[in-house]
Amino acid sequence: MRKLVLLSSALMLFNSFSSVAETIHFPEEFVPLQVGDRLIEQSFFSRVDDVELAPGTYQVKMKYTDLFEQGYDDHQVVESEPFWVEVTVESGKDYDLVFNRASNAVAAEVFAESPQVSLKAKGSELAVPLSIIGYRAASAPVQAVATAPVVASSKPATATPVTLPAKVPGGQAGLKNTPSAAAMLEFWWQQASPEERRAFLQKVSN
Repeated sequence: MRKLVLLSSALMLFNSFSSVAETIHFPEEFVPLQVGDRLIEQSFFSRVDDVELAPGTYQVKMKYTDLFEQGYDDHQVVESEPFWVEVTVESGKDYDLVFNRASNAVAAEVFAESPQVSLKAKGSELAVPLSIIGYRAASAPVQAVATAPVVASSKPATATPVTLPAKVPGGQAGLKNTPSAAAMLEFWWQQASPEERRAFLQKVSN
């Protein structure tokens, strides 16, 4: 009987802990790198696009990276320097990181110089702009509240079917900004470490 009570108490504690974790979803153009002092590991085979945080205020480091078609067999990668923003997570709310995507590489380069992102609670029409900040040490007040565990949810890097709208704004010109599969593969190949490249070649050759 005592073991049953202890087991029930443990399950209740686990459920109460897991229920306080909220999720921030990052679009494919933004890579989450760090939350406070905790690094988020990315790899060639696994991309992290969901980060779970308990309610509180956090400093989040991320990077903007985008790919644009320049011609039939040419593309351009646009990246920003890693930057920090401060986010506040409320209990019972999941969020999306949102931004206005540039329509071409030139506009993307301007955006990369000064990225502007917002945090939008799912089901809400209001997006809260996030200010770029400098990272503050653990002694700063914002780090004092960011003591809850951080769980990065990663997914295997799999091909996702793309469904084009029935009518593309701007006619065929609107399709030029859609990267081809070969361009995306080359882009991720450039991001991979030598070890990840060898592992990938070994996997596809089997």
